[in-house]
Amino acid sequence: MSRLPDSDQEMPLVSHLTELRTRLLRSVVAVLLLFAGLFYFSQDIYALVAAPLRAYLPEGATMIATGVASPFLTPFKLTLMVALFLSMPIILHQIWGFIAPGLYKHEKRIAVPLLISSILLFYGGMAFAYFVVFPIMFGFFASVTPEGVAMMTDIGQYLDFVLTLFFAFGVAFEIPVATFLLIWIGIVDVATLRRSRPYVIVGCFVVGMVLTPPDVFSQTLLAVPMWLLFEAGVFCGGLVKRRDEHEAEATEPESDDQPPAPQP
Repeated sequence: MSRLPDSDQEMPLVSHLTELRTRLLRSVVAVLLLFAGLFYFSQDIYALVAAPLRAYLPEGATMIATGVASPFLTPFKLTLMVALFLSMPIILHQIWGFIAPGLYKHEKRIAVPLLISSILLFYGGMAFAYFVVFPIMFGFFASVTPEGVAMMTDIGQYLDFVLTLFFAFGVAFEIPVATFLLIWIGIVDVATLRRSRPYVIVGCFVVGMVLTPPDVFSQTLLAVPMWLLFEAGVFCGGLVKRRDEHEAEATEPESDDQPPAPQP
């Protein structure tokens, strides 16, 4: 049994498990409902996701399906993943509803903006990959195709490739949230992160080198935003840390060494 910080009542373990099951079911139902509504447009969704590659295919070339069931299973898989991505606000809301009663008021004040910003940053990372990175990457791949080789990509392999990049860029754009949490929890302070800035910049370019084609331009397109997002996390973490310190000083009791007030 656990005591909730904002309440004097105790909640039994069975009640916790029942609430967890209810919120998990709500999340699954949300994903299934979105999937049911999007499945009719599964072919159009795949065409939209494949557009960055198809724009650089040679004239007369098309994407291919090497598996017997790939023309059906690949759009099916993509639609399910799209439903999962779109339902993330609902899923995170259910997670928040489960953990919120166990948080103190000052923790809730920080957690809500973090949840909202993490959702927006994840979607922003996916949009950055689709609109900025994909055209440059596929243009590079098309330009280095050996002579006599037809560029005809399997739809299943392409889907696995872009889903990996979508997830990688979405997670990479969570750097400000992770940096802020490290500062807020007290694992590391702002001064240490600022001193580590050269190593962070090198790490960003290493990640950019791994996730993008081997050309300086596309590597910079990922490394520079990651570095700027790190700086944003350090800046926000420093602001909140200073505010917490000011609030702690304001509520600190007066010292006993001060002389007593004169009696009337």
